[in-house]
Amino acid sequence: MDIQEKLNHLPTQPGVYLMKSQTDEIIYVGKAVNLRNRVRSYFQVSRHHSPKTKLLAAEVADIEYIVTDSEVEALILESNLIKQHSPWFNVRLKDDKNYPFIKVTVNEEFPRVFLVRRRLSDGARYFGPYTSTSAVRSTLKFLRKLFPIRTCRNAIKVGSKDRPCLNYHIGRCQAPCVGLIDEESYNKIVDEVCLFLEGRHDCLIPNLKLKMQEASETLQFEQAAVLRDRISALEQIVEKQKIVAASNVEQDILGYARAGDLVCVQVFFVRSGKLIGREHFMLECNVNEDESEIITAFVKQYYHDNGVIPKEILTRAALEEEDIISRWLRGLRGNKVYLRHPQRGSKKALVEMANENAELVLAEMHAEEERRANEIERGLWELKDALKLSKPIRRIEAYDVSNIQGNYTVASMVVMIEGEAANDQYRRFKIASVEDGPNDYLAMQEVIHRRFSRGLREIAGEVEGDKFSDLPDLVVIDGGKGQLSSAIAVKEQLGLDIPFISLAEKFEEIYLENRSEPLILPRESQGLYLLQRIRDEAHRFAVSYHRYLRSKESTRSVLDQIPGIGPKRKKALIKHFGSVSRICEAGMEELLEVDGINRKLAAEIYQHIHR
Repeated sequence: MDIQEKLNHLPTQPGVYLMKSQTDEIIYVGKAVNLRNRVRSYFQVSRHHSPKTKLLAAEVADIEYIVTDSEVEALILESNLIKQHSPWFNVRLKDDKNYPFIKVTVNEEFPRVFLVRRRLSDGARYFGPYTSTSAVRSTLKFLRKLFPIRTCRNAIKVGSKDRPCLNYHIGRCQAPCVGLIDEESYNKIVDEVCLFLEGRHDCLIPNLKLKMQEASETLQFEQAAVLRDRISALEQIVEKQKIVAASNVEQDILGYARAGDLVCVQVFFVRSGKLIGREHFMLECNVNEDESEIITAFVKQYYHDNGVIPKEILTRAALEEEDIISRWLRGLRGNKVYLRHPQRGSKKALVEMANENAELVLAEMHAEEERRANEIERGLWELKDALKLSKPIRRIEAYDVSNIQGNYTVASMVVMIEGEAANDQYRRFKIASVEDGPNDYLAMQEVIHRRFSRGLREIAGEVEGDKFSDLPDLVVIDGGKGQLSSAIAVKEQLGLDIPFISLAEKFEEIYLENRSEPLILPRESQGLYLLQRIRDEAHRFAVSYHRYLRSKESTRSVLDQIPGIGPKRKKALIKHFGSVSRICEAGMEELLEVDGINRKLAAEIYQHIHR
């Protein structure tokens, strides 16, 4: 069915449409209150389309659609699909998969608080997204010091006779696992954590002061002192927060700055008139998209994942489809959300301050990128001159070997092109030639032979594929003279005309072919810095693969040997008891408490463990 025929058969209901290219790649996701009218408008010659729309229409080879019950449902689905597919023609948060969240597991008994990378529909509360992982870790560290929330994954069992862990003894946990705090009292602490993460210190501090007074009046002076210290720590945070508004309304102020196809949106979080925090987000967009379209896309993507929806959202430009977005946000918050675009007064001044900060972030980013590009260029030329190479260095490959006393021996290959990591071209290898004890030299020979023999065969057309056909301008071996000699033996065997060097970590000595003395570059050399970067990355990549294989092997427990215990039941047992050792200590009746375990299977488990 061609495009025109598909357009004629589109429904008139609300929904989401997905436009695909000739290669079946999703290039645009949109929503519409009337699918037929909206999608057909892209292909009407009489309309005055923007350059972006003309280009999009020319690229479309196929159209799919999903009908929804309402436009709000279509908006939610559109946000999900944009996040999933990152279509080229949509405005999208840059690197949004890496943004961390703080998760409060209010969906389980005795909730925990920790960092996650994905927001799931599991009933937990999520705060974020944040742009700085280190800032999130600092916040969690402060929270755990302030509020005694458990960090363990242990299943809470009523009447447990276990001893409390160290966290209880140092005042970092109330030991719900051994029944030293009831669920109601524990949940009150969790509520305080949520108030803190929402920035509602104006509610939190008075509540804590009231608790401190009650504890003092009932002669619980130790508890009163703990609350006093907690209040003091929170008041120090509040003192640092700048008063920016007279209003007590919860506000998010969105600032905007743009340079070509890169946009910075600065979000100021104002609670009770105080600026409690800020985050900036980078968006990739088409050069033809205007501010209103970009801010609209940001609001839909950002608040789709955000656990805290403010009463007011202030922006410089009006949003597209404000009514539908307002209804969607109201559904998330539970009451009305106001989208405002102030033209005068203090609120306009707040938006201008956010805009100014967004421009500063963008300027700093461009300055940093320019500095980094200059350093990389200088480093590549320094390396070329120091190593006396005949041509510029474009592609560098580095190799490292990782094992523990010869076990789980693996090797890594990492690639840097024009001084930047090419992650999609990284490769990892399980070493087959090393069996008896560690032998890094033999392992290095194997990985070099496998990589370059395959590359030469691909270039000659003897095998299909092009994973290894792009040969490097420089090969870096992690290690000293011995590792380099092993690699060079393979190089000569294959007849390669590629310079090989090695970088020894202890004194950062560079070993070259046909040279007994190492080359020492100045510590401030950008060329040395490039070599250190790729050497360290090769080491990290090898070690992470090595740990993965060891971890995979270690998860094979006694449970894997029991007939009738598959992944699902194994997961249920671990979740219920917390560890394999506790399963081994469990009696028949305790095993029967686990979902999916009947009496026959419980007997099988018990007998197998105690055989």
